[in-house]
Amino acid sequence: MTTVLVTGGAGFIGSAVCRYLIGHTDVDVINLDKLTYAGNLQSLRDIEANPRYRFVHGDICDQALVSALLGEARPTHIMHLAAESHVDRSIKGAADFIDTNIVGTFRLLEAARSYRDKLSGADRDNFRFLHVSTDEVYGALGDTGLFTESTPYAPNSPYSASKAASDHLVRAWFHTYGFPTLISNCSNNYGPFQYPEKLVGRTITRALAQQSLPVFGQGLNIRDWLFVDDHARALWLVASRGRVGEQYNIGGHNERRNIDLVQKICGILDTRVSRPPQGGHAALIEFVVDRAGHDFRYAIDPGKLESELAWKAEHNFDSGIEATVDWYLANEWWWKPLQHGAD
Repeated sequence: MTTVLVTGGAGFIGSAVCRYLIGHTDVDVINLDKLTYAGNLQSLRDIEANPRYRFVHGDICDQALVSALLGEARPTHIMHLAAESHVDRSIKGAADFIDTNIVGTFRLLEAARSYRDKLSGADRDNFRFLHVSTDEVYGALGDTGLFTESTPYAPNSPYSASKAASDHLVRAWFHTYGFPTLISNCSNNYGPFQYPEKLVGRTITRALAQQSLPVFGQGLNIRDWLFVDDHARALWLVASRGRVGEQYNIGGHNERRNIDLVQKICGILDTRVSRPPQGGHAALIEFVVDRAGHDFRYAIDPGKLESELAWKAEHNFDSGIEATVDWYLANEWWWKPLQHGAD
């Protein structure tokens, strides 16, 4: 029996992974989540009654709790997604990012290594630990080029520095202890159930309230966008079929300037909302002082993932953004209670 422990499974990407595993595989899923501001069990209500799914409230920094859970649940895979992930919050206060992303990953690695050391035979040989990271560890690109798995690390924010540190810990545990790790680095995710502090969700929810739509600088910074369900599918491919000790970049081939993304959302809303604001939703755009240390461009080359594991994004930019806007329009019950905390 395959049992997957997902850390951070009540978060945006983590909940998508849990829903994917329950809906598209026959594995058992244990969701370990601290339930910080961005963790929301409502994102999992469609699977909460499934007999193959179980939620455990806990912190990855609590090594004793994690060790006890591993010994009791006996997972075959750990998919580590628990993290503080918002750049703006890391700029205002980095302590939580250091504690969760670095110290938490260290404690989880140690608990998992101790657990695996007690296994034998096929159980030991088949165990896998996937650490889910970000393309932001690579720093910024100029007008051309793509991040590959061999791109040198050059993080520029407290958030990306904390994720770079955790990546290095995971790599060190593989090389030093022979612990069977894999690392994935993804581009910007968007889609259903994203806490509305990130650009896509914040733009949609504020536009629906006819509030200003803040855009850093002139909105010329470029990001490579990945629909979250495509990411979840890729993560299970990496965890279940990837080569131990390897790193896989996950991207959607969807580069867009921030201003173009915001204007695209505004245009879709103009066709969906019965009474758009005068001048359309784009009239709400407001350029604000640029983010400190704002990386100019990210772009991922997912060729290794595509060639080795036959993965391909199913959503292009247009289909993914339209599906996301339509989800927010149909699911006000989920995001409306969260909007104030995201402003």
